[in-house]
Amino acid sequence: MTYVMAIDQGTTSSRAILFDQALNIAASAQEEFPQYFPSSGWVEHDPSDLWSTVAATCRAVIEKAGIDAGEIAAIGITNQRETTLIWEKATGKPVHNAIVWQDRRTAPLCAELREAGHEPMVTERTGLLLDPYFSGTKVRYILENVEGARERAERGELLFGTVDTYLIWRMTGGREHVTDATNAARTLLFNIAEGRWDEEVCRLLDVPLSMLPEVRDCASDFGMTRADLFGREIPILGVAGDQQAATVGQACFQPGMLKSTYGTGCFALLNTGDAPVASKNRLLTTIAYQLDGKRTYALEGSIFIAGAVVQWLRDGLKIIREAGETQPLAEEADAEQDVVLVPAFTGLGAPYWNAECRGAIYGLTRNSGPAELARAALESVGYQTRDLLEAMKADWPGSADGGNVLRVDGGMTASDWTMQFLADILGAPVDRPRVLETTAMGAAWLAGMRAGVYPDQAGFAESWALDRRFEPTMAPELQARKVDKWKKAVTATLQV
Repeated sequence: MTYVMAIDQGTTSSRAILFDQALNIAASAQEEFPQYFPSSGWVEHDPSDLWSTVAATCRAVIEKAGIDAGEIAAIGITNQRETTLIWEKATGKPVHNAIVWQDRRTAPLCAELREAGHEPMVTERTGLLLDPYFSGTKVRYILENVEGARERAERGELLFGTVDTYLIWRMTGGREHVTDATNAARTLLFNIAEGRWDEEVCRLLDVPLSMLPEVRDCASDFGMTRADLFGREIPILGVAGDQQAATVGQACFQPGMLKSTYGTGCFALLNTGDAPVASKNRLLTTIAYQLDGKRTYALEGSIFIAGAVVQWLRDGLKIIREAGETQPLAEEADAEQDVVLVPAFTGLGAPYWNAECRGAIYGLTRNSGPAELARAALESVGYQTRDLLEAMKADWPGSADGGNVLRVDGGMTASDWTMQFLADILGAPVDRPRVLETTAMGAAWLAGMRAGVYPDQAGFAESWALDRRFEPTMAPELQARKVDKWKKAVTATLQV
């Protein structure tokens, strides 16, 4: 058995990737699925789409690689976090569409709970803020808005799960109702210091404990797949939420190590070791991974708009036809102009957490054009990352223990110009790995390590391979001037 299959179930598509014994990609398959927007600010998925695309891509990748399912030692799962599903225990039938992490329908409930003074208790126990982003208020919404759901839940007839839990339940034929510690930590229901569902928070949100899955290590026995799915049973041995899987895939195992993933948005996680660090700067405290019963914690910050700013240049302004055109444009920009773009298209994420402000552009002149806007768009990602890292350093002085090197992954990291600006504005090295599929690799390593196919943490960390290190070259005076302009632009944007 020489392969490990990673399932990467994301917000817009599902992927399956086969890794060989050397953790090289042997084959991959991907399938998109529809997004549903029943009302302004609401986002849903049809659970059957999540399941069918996962099953189809798994079968497709086995066929593409030309192997037998008997050659697969284990399956690892990584998934979009916080997305919420509730289904019937007896039949597996969902009682409502999946409510996606982006959905804002529970904002009034979150505001009500904050105004009642509950947020400090919730944050202390879960590490999270009272925000619609997380699963707990979504569960309450479904129980209160689907006829008979609350009564059925209290009778033990309904089950809750994030996407990993639902997939495992389906893959094992309903034998396993389980999750891992990283996904549990994103529900707003889990006590991250004690490693258990928190009864007081569950009472506050009116969520019956009987609905909740069993929580296991990230590398653990999550059950065997049904034999009819792939022709034989395959053990599911690794699970982690997508950003935590990327942290594992980047081998950020030592306190102080930091990774940042640049997709539509950006998520930065800082390993803080075996103790949770309470943020004073509106960052989230979460579980980075849990192995052999030992929890490792992280501070997390999220940027709402990263790669999406390039999509805006393409689809909104129509000044580029494809993302790859952005770098040449940025290189052509007039060095004498200092256009600043604050991409608050859906508000600003950490450390500001202001959902009401909107995007703004500063410093325009008569000569400003597509090149200057392209440069400002790419620079905005670097500035926002610097804001996150400054907040992390303020929260935890040990953030310097990782050598101040930022490990990066995601689509935007292909742009050398953007990565060089990131290093310049941070004043710290930026490391781009040889393998950019770090999220899927993290899930594969968890499962393969458990199966005995892959090495332990130390061995895996040694196998991490650098593609390129970007060293800061910007003069300190120029860096200070540019950061000052950015901060003034953000302050002005927040005041509008």
